[in-house]
Amino acid sequence: MQDDPGYSIYEHVFDPAEMSSVVEAFANAGMPRTKAGSRHVLTVAVVRALAADPRLMRIAAQFVGPEPVPFRATLFDKSPASNWLVAWHQDTALPLRRRVDDREWGPWSVKAGVLYAHAPAWALQRVVALRVHLDDSTATNGPLRVLPKTHHRGVLSDREIERLAKDVAAVECVAATGGVVSMRPLIVHASSKSTGDKSRRVLHIEYASAADLGSGIERASG
Repeated sequence: MQDDPGYSIYEHVFDPAEMSSVVEAFANAGMPRTKAGSRHVLTVAVVRALAADPRLMRIAAQFVGPEPVPFRATLFDKSPASNWLVAWHQDTALPLRRRVDDREWGPWSVKAGVLYAHAPAWALQRVVALRVHLDDSTATNGPLRVLPKTHHRGVLSDREIERLAKDVAAVECVAATGGVVSMRPLIVHASSKSTGDKSRRVLHIEYASAADLGSGIERASG
């Protein structure tokens, strides 16, 4: 649908107390950390439970069909002590179970022991990410910024992304604790460094229409 802006903001999906419980359980899970947070956290029981929560499944179903499959989750943890910016880009890599001999897929890489390939637009169009806010996201703690409707343009070159960043008005996706932001992987997006003193923790959970993409191509889970 050309009217689809590529993102939506859902306020008050979860109670803040529920998010506090997720934060506590996650802290006790002892996942490996990077500067930005933790990859492949769908292995943590509290994250798997959250990903399967009917409230998230209902939102995901609006974008990928009646039986959404959560296949990847990432914790982003931005704070004054761990601060970074992300330039304008699209999310084009998907985790796969095995290599395939198909020119549409690649280049290939391995991240935290998981095989990844840059995917064609048709595969990415079957995915939506739901960003569950464990803290308030505000204009001062480096929120997600998007360029609306840019996901309709397919996989873009760096030069095309640079041009769109100049021509399309950006939108800041802020939400209170317990809010959820949906985003299509092909929407051009970025985030600035935090300029405040509040943490911004987000669980970025990705859902697909099915685990099997056909032709022997299967998403990995993590």
